[in-house]
Amino acid sequence: MKGLIGLIVNIIIVIYLFLDAPKHNKSRWLWAILGLIFGPIALGIYLIQTGHKVLGWIITIVSILLYLLFIFLIVIAVVLFSTSGVF
Repeated sequence: MKGLIGLIVNIIIVIYLFLDAPKHNKSRWLWAILGLIFGPIALGIYLIQTGHKVLGWIITIVSILLYLLFIFLIVIAVVLFSTSGVF
């Protein structure tokens, strides 16, 4: 279920970037592809470049922190499983 929500959010970001980029003389395809690959980080950077600096920085920082938290939790899980003798 969580993966489906993430996919839907990512698709919404891609559609927004694709439709809004030409309004700011940006390449719609470039920003749509960046949104597809990087998701909220690309949206944050796009907003910073188009003059919505506060919202853009908030989205970028929160996204990076969430990605780092996710990686940290994966590393902890790997360390715990490797030291518990399960593998």
